[in-house]
Amino acid sequence: MKIGLIGAGRIGVMHARHLVDLPRVEEVVVFDERPGAAAAVAADLPNVRVAGSLDETLARADGVVIAASTDAHPALVRAALAAGVPALCEKPIAADLETMQGLVDEIDATATPVVVGFQRRFDPAMRRLKSLLDEGAVGSVLVVRATGCDAVPPDPAYIATSGGIFKDMLIHDLDAIPWLVGDDVVEVFAQGSVLIDESFARSDDVDVATATLRFASGALAQLVGTRFNPIGYDHRVEVLGTRDSLAVGLHDHDHTPLAHLSAEGRTVGPAPYPGFPERFRAAYVAEMTTFTEVVAGEAVNPSPARESLVSLRLAEACEQSRRAGGRPVPVAAPVAH
Repeated sequence: MKIGLIGAGRIGVMHARHLVDLPRVEEVVVFDERPGAAAAVAADLPNVRVAGSLDETLARADGVVIAASTDAHPALVRAALAAGVPALCEKPIAADLETMQGLVDEIDATATPVVVGFQRRFDPAMRRLKSLLDEGAVGSVLVVRATGCDAVPPDPAYIATSGGIFKDMLIHDLDAIPWLVGDDVVEVFAQGSVLIDESFARSDDVDVATATLRFASGALAQLVGTRFNPIGYDHRVEVLGTRDSLAVGLHDHDHTPLAHLSAEGRTVGPAPYPGFPERFRAAYVAEMTTFTEVVAGEAVNPSPARESLVSLRLAEACEQSRRAGGRPVPVAAPVAH
């Protein structure tokens, strides 16, 4: 199997490293408009071929991973659809809800699968939690807590084009939490502050944020996100139900970027995660593995484009609530399709 890769930035290079290690991938065909970017990947990894154009990439590939900038996603997805080439596109597939809705309708009108790169849906521990919730082992969900902390703030140049903390950082939780709970969010409350770096204020963004989601069942979810954690990258999810309480992300003390206090003093592991690639390495490998299975027709798409409308709708509602000082914002039920 040959897999195309469009975009050779940090995410693209990470995907390339995982793809070349998969036994069924015989070649990765890389295209990037920036001079030398694709060649650098080919020089560093085996079984990587440089493509001179998007058309050449699609012509040579059985499936394509889209890791270019967000503003290029809609056109690249449409090119893959036109070529009949299955695609995995990094989130979000479009930057605004209107554009995404139109693109999703186009995707659904074809037989070509498009997988959205919400890697937490592929994380082994998260998938185990999802299975337990679906089986009813947790009982009725009462509260979900999700904590996400970057180790260091992103570059100011990135902040200006990120779309804001809810669309860029917390959108992963806004996808994963409703997916886990299996219920519609009917209302959000969100707030944010600039407490770490004034670059966020200059970009009309925040670096500390919280969001409360209220589900149709009455269950609540509390999301917390910060752009800085002095110990390391952190992401955890806790689910409290009527039968059990479960957590994902409380790793062994070597990796958990959280100091533990006791009568004996303060302890912290020697190797906290430095960033999301390390924390979610197993998820990213599983994501690429599953994508090749989707390309081969062996697996059902676990992250379809239509479901990604949920997270973007919630992100926009959270931003609206934040700008209104935390005023509750109702969320319309998804349109049946």
